[in-house]
Amino acid sequence: MNWIDAIQWPAMVVTVIAAWLIASQRKFKRNWAFWLFLLSNVLWIAWGAHDRAYALIFLQLCLAFLNTRGAIKNRAPSSK
Repeated sequence: MNWIDAIQWPAMVVTVIAAWLIASQRKFKRNWAFWLFLLSNVLWIAWGAHDRAYALIFLQLCLAFLNTRGAIKNRAPSSK
């Protein structure tokens, strides 16, 4: 297994950690989750590009957009 094939494992771990943190009631942890999700998007795109998994790349780009949106909304004061 070469190094690019091994990227899928850290990508998976980072994604799981981010998913755990996103459910936190603490804003600080949720903020970290969005950044970790963005890191996982980059890792998955790198792996997908190597493996020519174009649907995965498109999915990760869409998720990166949603993660950016979530990070911005998490930063804004709550209007509720």
